[in-house]
Amino acid sequence: MNGNDEDPAPTRPRPATHGAELHEQLALRGGPPVRHTPWPTYDKGAVHVCAEDEEAAMRAIRSHLYFRYDHRAESETECGQFEAELCRYFGTRHALAVSSGTAALALAIMGAAVPPGALVACPGFTFVATPSAIVLAGCRPFLVEVDDDLRMDLDDLRRRWRPEIKAILVVHMRGFAADVAALAAFAAEMGVPLIEDAVPALGAELHGRKLGTFGVAGAFSTQSDKALNCGEGGFLVTDDSTLFGRAVALSGAYEGRLRRHFPDTEPPVDGLDLPLLSLRMDEIRAALLRAELTRLPQRLALFHRNYAQVSGALADLPGIAIRNPVAPGAYLGEAFVFRVPGGDAGWFARALRAEGIDARNIGADDDLNVRAFWNWRFMYDDRDPARVRATLPRTARLLAETVDVPLSSSLTPDDCDQLIRAVRKVAAAAGARPPGDPEPAGGVSLPAAVGVESVRA
Repeated sequence: MNGNDEDPAPTRPRPATHGAELHEQLALRGGPPVRHTPWPTYDKGAVHVCAEDEEAAMRAIRSHLYFRYDHRAESETECGQFEAELCRYFGTRHALAVSSGTAALALAIMGAAVPPGALVACPGFTFVATPSAIVLAGCRPFLVEVDDDLRMDLDDLRRRWRPEIKAILVVHMRGFAADVAALAAFAAEMGVPLIEDAVPALGAELHGRKLGTFGVAGAFSTQSDKALNCGEGGFLVTDDSTLFGRAVALSGAYEGRLRRHFPDTEPPVDGLDLPLLSLRMDEIRAALLRAELTRLPQRLALFHRNYAQVSGALADLPGIAIRNPVAPGAYLGEAFVFRVPGGDAGWFARALRAEGIDARNIGADDDLNVRAFWNWRFMYDDRDPARVRATLPRTARLLAETVDVPLSSSLTPDDCDQLIRAVRKVAAAAGARPPGDPEPAGGVSLPAAVGVESVRA
């Protein structure tokens, strides 16, 4: 058991100031690591799945009805019921389950009738799926700088606005809400749709309103490390019936199946006017997600409990700058992201990994991290990363300073205490480390149980 079936414990008070770790030798330098067991992450099986969820998937498998469109009414299928439950959860008129979060993003862009070849503005800090979805929709990404808290910088977007920009795709990156209300107002001012990439923020809220409901459509993922997990999959939510109808047709509701999504009225579009892209969700995944959705509030509470414990204990730690939310509680809590201003974030991340904590420097030179925009080679004719970084200098500098630690909902308070101790230990050593101080010749091997490849999506 990993605690997923238990109610979240109350947030623990901030631990008393640690002192012993300030004088401990780093594991990177040959000292004993803080942690000896693998840091729990989705790729090691640390996912929020219960026996009831597994039984729901088996029920769908035993039915032998795997395709979402069969002899049953839409309201009787797993996909149809999942979409109805999503509408109730988000308070939206429509929801569409699809094959991935990337598919949901592309369908939202195409559903909003953004012209092919148009520019779509998106932040320079995001997962590669964001610009990839723009390309999949036949448009061109227009990258915008981010602010010190790694949110899309509205001032930069306003300064560099071009008439060729026909949509804004805002990203709630690593589960932290963007300033989406301000961006929605700006999009209305410019007369373009705002679409939310809420893929990394399923269930998070801003001022009591769920992310994904501020724009014309919100796109979500149900891939393995998301708040709802079925390995692959995604969905979009919207109140726009025409956008929804176009997305349904494009996703693959052929030969009259579009009508099943509009049982009480005529569809607002003709499916034969649009290509069929086969981006549907299947019944097995929908059944698993329906069961998981009943425990989503519990999982969200676990994320917040863990994040509150870690961020509260490290809030005043010298040498690091913890990412600030745009409003209190406006985050998911599935990642602990901080910067090392003026320090060596790559060294800091390596030192944390040696202590047994999965960590990644997002802007590391030796890491093909697909959250670093200079690694999106499909977007650039220039193969020189330094010149590509220079196109968004502020974002490049901030990412070079940023460390990312995944916070699974399966973490226990003791796991969180180990993370706190490791960050304090490394920060103390970093403060005493002369600039340019090399690691010992030959380096130090990481503990065998510690994974270093899991900080991904």
